[in-house]
Amino acid sequence: MAITGAVLIGLGFSPLAASGLSLIANTAPVAYGALGTPIQGLASVTGLDPYILGAMVGRQLPFFSLLVPFWLIWAFAGWRGMITIWPAILVTGVSFAIPQFVISNYINPWIVDIGASLISMGCLILFLKVWQPRELWLSPALRGKDESAATMAAPRAMDKTPLTQAQLWGALMPWIIVCVVMLIWGNGAFKTWANSIFVWNYEVPDLDKMINKVPPVAAKATPERAVFGFTYLSFTGSGMLIAAIISGFLMGFSPARMIAEYGRTIKLCAISLITISAMLAIGTLTRLSGVDATLGLAFAATGVLYPFFGTLLGWLGVALTGSDTASNVLFGNLQKITSEQLGLSPILMGAANSSGGVMGKMIDAQSIVVASTATNWYGHEGTILRYVFGHSIVLACLVGLLVMLQAYVYPFTTMVLK
Repeated sequence: MAITGAVLIGLGFSPLAASGLSLIANTAPVAYGALGTPIQGLASVTGLDPYILGAMVGRQLPFFSLLVPFWLIWAFAGWRGMITIWPAILVTGVSFAIPQFVISNYINPWIVDIGASLISMGCLILFLKVWQPRELWLSPALRGKDESAATMAAPRAMDKTPLTQAQLWGALMPWIIVCVVMLIWGNGAFKTWANSIFVWNYEVPDLDKMINKVPPVAAKATPERAVFGFTYLSFTGSGMLIAAIISGFLMGFSPARMIAEYGRTIKLCAISLITISAMLAIGTLTRLSGVDATLGLAFAATGVLYPFFGTLLGWLGVALTGSDTASNVLFGNLQKITSEQLGLSPILMGAANSSGGVMGKMIDAQSIVVASTATNWYGHEGTILRYVFGHSIVLACLVGLLVMLQAYVYPFTTMVLK
């Protein structure tokens, strides 16, 4: 999102347009972000198969992968602007939604975003070679009220100096390396091999198997495991670190300079790293202390409306924590417990937590601050939040309605995995 906002600013978009559009677009792919980390986090607290959870999310979000591009252009250029380029928007949405469904349901949940985004960009580029809109909308500001338009710098003339092949491939090289490494890290066979060797399982003393889940939360008394599984090679971050090291050497960085940059990055992200660690710890604490079980039993009181409100719970979790992974860790087990109490599919509601959560990503404090920083529009976080808040609420409610249909209405109920 930070990269997208900076790119849009570089292309001349107004700060509010660059921030708002980046935030709205950063929705449908979020559940599979960081090589499916949110899905893995959800599986870790619910005990459900991550492949099945990923496939179920892949039966919810493709509807919104098709909708969000239309929504995005409507937010930027209005209804008339959207209608003018609807063929290109349709190609973008369909070419992302179909691979998102196919990869999540028939391959794995780890490489969904990589595969779908590459296919979508390729299809749009090819389509624009044979189709062009009759009217070009060249204004970089929002068509409606844009408070940031007055702060825009005068547009600079585009540098049309052709790049050499060396410059072109030098710029593409880090992204190519990241894609290759991430495809390897997202492969199920690689994960199985790495986790069989490079792993450390620590059974927490005086906690592992010391707590029992009892009826009505479980069918019978079941000991809770408290095992810290440190799969240090197969982590997504390990793959990213290896890709960065390879790219650094190929770009001529010395080991000393790479270590210095790594230290500077850790210092920059220190608060975020501590926050994320704390949220993961709270998720484990609420599960083992019985807090989520208590909340789950209370949520069961919403009855038939729970699929809708359970989805909004995921939205609220991301809005508060800034992470779909953290929201899944916090509320994933609660969703499972509540759905079992109500006779609903725990797979459906676990997936709904993640799918609903993606619509909260655009309003969390972390994303808003990143957006204002990336677009150099400091101190206007409130304006950005006001712009995207309505979009977030409406889209989250639409996800909730879809989950309601999947819970109760045929033929949507046939989409739910067992």
